[in-house]
Amino acid sequence: MKLTNIGTVRSLMEKHGIKFQKKFGQNFLIREEIPIRIADECGAGKDDYVLEIGPGIGTLTRELCQVAGKVVAVEIDSGLIPVLEETLADFDNVEVVNSDVMKLDIKSFFEEKFGDKNVYVCANLPYYITTPIIMLLLESRLPIKKMTFMVQKEVADRLSSNSREGDYGAVTAAVSYYGRVEKLFNVSAGNFMPAPKVDSAVIQITLYDKPPVSTSDEKLFFKVIRAAFEQRRKTLVNALSGKVDISKEDILNAVTSIGLDPNIRGEKLDIADFARLSDEIKRIQSER
Repeated sequence: MKLTNIGTVRSLMEKHGIKFQKKFGQNFLIREEIPIRIADECGAGKDDYVLEIGPGIGTLTRELCQVAGKVVAVEIDSGLIPVLEETLADFDNVEVVNSDVMKLDIKSFFEEKFGDKNVYVCANLPYYITTPIIMLLLESRLPIKKMTFMVQKEVADRLSSNSREGDYGAVTAAVSYYGRVEKLFNVSAGNFMPAPKVDSAVIQITLYDKPPVSTSDEKLFFKVIRAAFEQRRKTLVNALSGKVDISKEDILNAVTSIGLDPNIRGEKLDIADFARLSDEIKRIQSER
């Protein structure tokens, strides 16, 4: 069954009486090389398990089943479950779960479905919920080796950018604390049915065994990062003023004491800078 064939896709949809659900960001791949490449590059082998989020009609799922020991696919659209039962009937190493991944008890889900297996995550993520899904998986500290996502190209550029680059933002810094991000390849809009209005790209996040920087207060560390980028035109000192529990003067002292320019903006800091700054803010708070 060739699920990248437009005629096959239309036939399946007519047979099961389904339509593209715009609210779920459904755009199905119609170029065979792309799901094959994603599966090949996801990192999973025959002894590993894969979590796929949003399998759609099973185009990528079928390729993942051929490289991994088992695939657990979470699909939010109940209308696609009968389609997946048909398109994945050739495989006995796949389980489809009809659920919203954002509403799962994700830690319990991992324990139940994956046990002590190495887990890799693959997904063609809906644009509207890309960042929440990525951060859910990262912040839950799950036993994931790598995550490979198809995302909007603009998001891929942002996530894979470095500090001091124009695309660098709060989510870039936050994700880089958990893993190394690499953009694998671009995918133009014409490779989807229906074609989205923007191009996509495939990124891969290789998770660290431990973060590349240490901080005495992780919660404060992420709070400082978020505040630093909320109003990008403001200097770091002004951006943090009123956002952390010390005075503006103390924020200025914290910034200069770690060797940063008092007029620096948040986009110029890497995560090592943010770790040092949040630790200095924590020290000042503890002395009050």
